[in-house]
Amino acid sequence: MTRLHAGDLIVEMMLEYGVECVFGMPGGQTTALHDAIARRPDQIRHILMRDERNAAYAADGYARVTGKVGVCDATVGPGANLLPAGFLEALNASVPMVGIIGDVPLDWLSLKTKGIASQGFDQVAFFKTCCKDAFQVPTLASLPELLRTAFRIATAPRPGPVALVIPHDIFDADWDPEVLKATTDNRCVHIPYLRSVAPQTEVQKAADLIRKARRPALVCGGGVHGSDAAGVVTAFADRLGGLVVTSLTGKGSVPETRDYAAGVLNPLGSLAAIELIGEADLVIWCGSKVSQNTGLNWTMPTPEQATITIDCDPLEHGRTFRPTVPLLGDVRETILALGAALDEDRSDANPEWMERIREVKDSCDQIKAEEMASDRIPVQPPRVMAEIAARLGEDDIMVSDASFAAGWIAGYIPAKKPGRQFLYARGQGGLGYSVPGAIGAATVMPKGARIVTVAGDGAFSYTIGELATQAVYNQRIVNVVINNGKLGWINFWQKFYFGQTISVDLETQGAVPGYAAAAAALGLKGIYVDKPDEIGAALDEAFAHDGPSVVEVRIDDMATPIHSFKRRLQEPDTKERVRPGLVYKLRDWKVSPDL
Repeated sequence: MTRLHAGDLIVEMMLEYGVECVFGMPGGQTTALHDAIARRPDQIRHILMRDERNAAYAADGYARVTGKVGVCDATVGPGANLLPAGFLEALNASVPMVGIIGDVPLDWLSLKTKGIASQGFDQVAFFKTCCKDAFQVPTLASLPELLRTAFRIATAPRPGPVALVIPHDIFDADWDPEVLKATTDNRCVHIPYLRSVAPQTEVQKAADLIRKARRPALVCGGGVHGSDAAGVVTAFADRLGGLVVTSLTGKGSVPETRDYAAGVLNPLGSLAAIELIGEADLVIWCGSKVSQNTGLNWTMPTPEQATITIDCDPLEHGRTFRPTVPLLGDVRETILALGAALDEDRSDANPEWMERIREVKDSCDQIKAEEMASDRIPVQPPRVMAEIAARLGEDDIMVSDASFAAGWIAGYIPAKKPGRQFLYARGQGGLGYSVPGAIGAATVMPKGARIVTVAGDGAFSYTIGELATQAVYNQRIVNVVINNGKLGWINFWQKFYFGQTISVDLETQGAVPGYAAAAAALGLKGIYVDKPDEIGAALDEAFAHDGPSVVEVRIDDMATPIHSFKRRLQEPDTKERVRPGLVYKLRDWKVSPDL
């Protein structure tokens, strides 16, 4: 008879929670987990990552695509201490995740200090700083309860990562399923764990405010996708008679092909969105925490704008401004209630506002069309995005890295249907998300669908080793590297505000990294292009390839999606420098008026 241990208990419970993949790196203290997975090859897989940090990013990508809990594992010490980058991304972006983390034996507690017990340190205190919560499992008997707690906290409003630290002796302990039941809570398989709705009195106040508005605007954040509410929000937007914009993580909340949709509200997003949002008399913040970037450095909302906030987290209703009407509840349920309270189609209620939206969009779209058709050399990134957009299938998913890549995707690749098909690392905004995030997403993609990543050469350099993971699992991922030879955002920042640059050049004469060539050496298809008329053929080849590929495009190192940077480039050079601290000055907390 096969010996069962705590690893089997964990895996049996994870199967009940719908977990299909665990992303991580084996270690001696976690071998029981991997042994249990190995005995269930038709039910669950372990995806071997090259780095535990990337395991957390892969679990994040899996969770965003499925709405289920992403699970990663790491061994004690050097494995565990690489997880926080991914945990912080998931925490700030409200992504459900559980980390299964090994530890030294429980009775070695006094030997953890300074690594006297090899690799040991206080992991629970460490993870409490970057997770919703962290627990150490003190006994085998407590393991089922603590694993249930981890999944409940990870999926409960608002979602986030939970660390479960399991000492080596407990991991290896014998498990008798007749004595210790592997009982789970099936409400925690998919987010949100529970749905609530704002009180009807407040919903009615919000509906009355919308009726009075002449220039309403809806700002959709990542909470729309977290609530699986894109379809419901689109139906509401169709009847609103107003502007709709999104945050980066909210992209896809409504199709950007709609007349009222003006794209991503962000300094590196849509110029039309930035221009129009300031003209609204009512702003409905839907599943958006009104962060620095979506709030345009907290200049939004303006003191004159009435506001409605829709969020399941009570702490979001008043963080940077006091809303006119706060609606505390699940996005999907609250939008349904608000739509019912309006009980009318208002799509034609504000014709002057809709005409203004069309006017601004048409003007901005004309500029974008010229950028996307550019034949200039070096290649302009909008041309690359246009070529990608022309080849995306209905079920394909875009994974963006941080920095300029996020802006190029946001502004030039439209969301054509409701749903989360654009994954952005905006919880932390850290470089290096796209390659491992794509690995997580690819494990659950429908047959025939592709993942397409876009990263600058700086971001791509962070996780180039995970290309080997894509190759091992033969994932259909097209990695597009837009290579400008620099840390682009920092290069501009140093030039504009300090007048000189240092440590921003990623290559020098005689030392030019070849990302396509490196990909080929790791077993992928690698293609390099440096002319606009080569991009289409290169992407066709990569999209047709049955496996992962890297398309490296040499781009203009002076190209930027940040609108303020574009304006600065058009101004004459000046010796006067703006102090960067003044750029990010927090505005006074505001109280939104009534209409």
